[in-house]
Amino acid sequence: MPYGTDLKGPITVLHIEDDLALAVLVRKALARRGHETVHVTSGDEALRLIAGGGIDVVALDHTLTTETGMDILARVGPRGSRPPIVYVTGSMDARLAVDAMKRGADDYVIKDTSEEFFHLLIAALEQAYERWRLKSARVRDQQLIREARDRAEMLLKEVNHRVANSLGLVAAMVRMQAAAVTDPHARQALEETQGRISAVAGVHRHLYTSDNVGEVDIGSYLGHLVGELSASLSGSGALHMVKTDIASISIPTDKAVTLGVMVGELVTNAIKYAYPAGTTGEIRVRSEDRGDGRLRICVEDDGIGWDGTGAVQGTGIGSKVLHAMARNLDADVTYTRRNPGTFACIQFMIDLAAD
Repeated sequence: MPYGTDLKGPITVLHIEDDLALAVLVRKALARRGHETVHVTSGDEALRLIAGGGIDVVALDHTLTTETGMDILARVGPRGSRPPIVYVTGSMDARLAVDAMKRGADDYVIKDTSEEFFHLLIAALEQAYERWRLKSARVRDQQLIREARDRAEMLLKEVNHRVANSLGLVAAMVRMQAAAVTDPHARQALEETQGRISAVAGVHRHLYTSDNVGEVDIGSYLGHLVGELSASLSGSGALHMVKTDIASISIPTDKAVTLGVMVGELVTNAIKYAYPAGTTGEIRVRSEDRGDGRLRICVEDDGIGWDGTGAVQGTGIGSKVLHAMARNLDADVTYTRRNPGTFACIQFMIDLAAD
C-alpha cells in the first residue's frame, strides 16, 4: 500500500507503547520508511523526551500499564506547544477516537496485527507531522512578515519625520525671505509658496505621528492645515475667523497631499480676497458626504462673492496649481456666487466604506 505523504527527510517518532513485541514491529516498519523511533512505555518518560526536544511526532497508545493515553494527553500540553500526536487504540468504538481528538490528538489509527495497520500508522504519522510542519512554517512566515512590516513602517515614519522637518525648514526660510522683500507682489508670491510647502509638510507630519502610514485622517489633517494657514496669513492684516467642520475620514496619502494643497489654495484665496480691505468676516471649511462614494470639501465665506469666472486676483499661479491638483485627484472644482459670499467645493470619489 502506498504512503500518503512525500516528506523531505526522515522524522523522529516517539512511540508510547507497553507491548514490546508490537513496538519492535512498529520500529522496523518505520525504519524501512527511513524514520527513527524512540520507544518508551510510560507517560513520565514521554513527557521528559518531548520537553527535551528532537521529537517530530508522537504515536500514543491508549492502553498502558499504569495509565491511559487520555491521561498523557491531559499532561502533554496544548497543540502548538508540542509535537503532533497520533492516537492508537484497539477499540472499534468511534467515541474513543473522537474523545481523543477533542483532548488534543491530531489523528487516530485503529490498532490490529494486520500489515495494513503499519501502513496506516506510518501514513497518519507522516501526514500529522507534515500538517504541523506546514502550519509552523506559516506561523513563522507570518511573524517574519509582521516584523518586516513593523520595521518598514518604523523606517517610513522616520522618513516622514525628516521630510516634514526639512519642509518646515524650507517654509521658514521662505517666510524669512518674504519678510525681507519690499515688493508686495513678491511678498505675496512667497507667502503663497510657503502655504503650499506647509500643506505638503503637514501630511508628512501627520504620517509620522499616525499608526497608519498609508492613509491620512483628513479631519485632523485639514483642521491643522487650515489653522496654520490662518495663523501665517494673519500677519498680513487678514484677521478673519476660520472655522472647520470636517468629518474624520481616512484617504490614501497621495490623495491627502493633493487635497491639502487644493484646500490650502481655496482658504488662502478666501482669507486674502473674500472681504474688502479693512473688514473682517468668517470663513468656513466643511465636508459633505454626497453618497455613492462621493465626498465634497467646501470653503465658503460671506464676502463679495465670485463665481469662478473673470479675471483672477494676484499672480494667478494659485488657480493654475488648483486645476493641476484637481486633475491629479480626478476632482471637480466648482464655484457658486451667493448673496453674500462664495461657495467653492472640491468633489471627488472615495471608498467611504473602508473607513
